[in-house]
Amino acid sequence: MSQQSSPRGTFLKIADAVKTQIEADPDMSELPSAADLMRDYKISRGVALRAFGVLQKDGVAEPAPGGRWRVVRAGTQSDRRPLEARIADVIADERLDVGAAFPSASALAERFGVSRPTVTKALEKLEAAGVLAGGGQGKVRTVRAVPAREGRS
Repeated sequence: MSQQSSPRGTFLKIADAVKTQIEADPDMSELPSAADLMRDYKISRGVALRAFGVLQKDGVAEPAPGGRWRVVRAGTQSDRRPLEARIADVIADERLDVGAAFPSASALAERFGVSRPTVTKALEKLEAAGVLAGGGQGKVRTVRAVPAREGRS
């Protein structure tokens, strides 16, 4: 029998190492990717994913769009509503009236930290709901209706 260490519990050790990184860097907002963990710790993808699962269970991390994981810090709150709901809030936040020009997909992608195609899909849902008037390529989207804001709990 070889003298190699047992693979059992490796994901727990990786999760502890990542927790130490999070504690050492208060500005850390995104976890290393599974590929980074695989390369740095010479582990399989399954072990990396199990480590992410432990971090999620411990309330230290949560999945983010695009297969990434973000850090969850105590006392911080993130908006977990669908992107189209958060984009619809732009109308009220910026006090846009019916007929007003709506920000571009590129500007919204930067504002919400997502890709432009993701924003485009959310905008299409708002167009289908009658909140925005479709712009099409090179045309400006406009506000068609001001959505009613629901009270947040």
